[in-house]
Amino acid sequence: MVWLVYSLTGSGKILGITAFAGQVPAFVLGPFAGVWVDRLNRRRLIVTTQILAMSQSFALAALVLFVHGHGILVPGLIVLAFVQGLINAFDMPGRQAFLVEMVNDREDLANAIALNSTMVHAARLIGPAVAGFLIHYVGSFWCFFLDGLSYIAVIAALLAMCLRPVTPRPRSGSVIFELREGFAYVWGFGPIRALLLLMALLSLTGMPAFSVLMPIFAGFFGSASGRGPETLGFLFGASAAGALAGALYLASRKSVLGLGRLIAVMAFVFGLMLLAFSFSHYLWASLLIVPCAGCAMLITFASSNTLLQTLTDDEKRGRVMSFFTMAFVGMTPWGNLLAGTAADALASSNSPWGKFVGAARTLQIAGAVCVAAALSFTVKLPAIRRAVHPIYEKKGILPRAVATGLAEATEVVSGHEQQ
Repeated sequence: MVWLVYSLTGSGKILGITAFAGQVPAFVLGPFAGVWVDRLNRRRLIVTTQILAMSQSFALAALVLFVHGHGILVPGLIVLAFVQGLINAFDMPGRQAFLVEMVNDREDLANAIALNSTMVHAARLIGPAVAGFLIHYVGSFWCFFLDGLSYIAVIAALLAMCLRPVTPRPRSGSVIFELREGFAYVWGFGPIRALLLLMALLSLTGMPAFSVLMPIFAGFFGSASGRGPETLGFLFGASAAGALAGALYLASRKSVLGLGRLIAVMAFVFGLMLLAFSFSHYLWASLLIVPCAGCAMLITFASSNTLLQTLTDDEKRGRVMSFFTMAFVGMTPWGNLLAGTAADALASSNSPWGKFVGAARTLQIAGAVCVAAALSFTVKLPAIRRAVHPIYEKKGILPRAVATGLAEATEVVSGHEQQ
């Protein structure tokens, strides 16, 4: 969708508006959706959202097929992006919370959460890479049409699952009361608050600058050969390769121990890679940098998701994951709008080079903010560990002796740092 909009308009600002329309519903409706996720049958909810998403993809394909070349195509794309955002506002927290119902053995839960979050974030990077090549070889219509067909397999798999009966949680009050209860839980627990704030800041600055502005970089690198879509596919493909490496690494981990430090390091690396990419004027150099950025981004977000899922009480899981959706997806549209507007404002001219300069300057600002956010999270790590270890001991994720030893070691390190 972003390439189609950019190829029709050549505007970074309209790119940002399109992405904003597709993700702002998660910001506005996310917390309310979390309350309903905790109340409803989650499988039924997800099947409904998947059917609606399939219909939206077929509508996109029809729009491109029958309206291409008319002035209403871009407004139509923006409207359908908004519709997808409405669906995702309920689908994302629902899927995250549904994971617990899919796992019968609680000992497998931590690894299942890690695998699921890794798969989700890898797909967000691999999908655009595949789409870039499909656009070049078969066109946008087939991208949207094949996307619509893919939902059939998802819906069939959901309906075929054999699950243990789960009684939806009874209502403890009004939607507003339960929303306030969820917010108090999230904001009152330091580790969850720190993770969500880090995710929100990276989603506001780093992710939009890295993804929504990529067509501008692809347009510059492919301007000489006229292979913009193919270049976009190579860039997203390189990012996906890095994400796949990060996914394999996370899948090989057998414990949540050390994820806090890993998040801090990878968030820092992600910021550095954004800075490096902004100063690259050659495609070959960019193709070396982008995999590192994709790997760091996936590890950061997937690890944060894993920690949130393992720390959260089951009866509040839908609401907590809705706040994660709000931080991860809901902040992105504001970042898309900022990134697109800033890229246009900072462009030195309307040529591919001028637009490239504007996008690069925007990326430099975003990279600096990500580095600062990673350093801030690093400072909070000792306090986060002290709060997390008793919970892991209670849930059986850590043996009592290990949890006690880690907590004592953390206190010793923290005391030395203060001295």
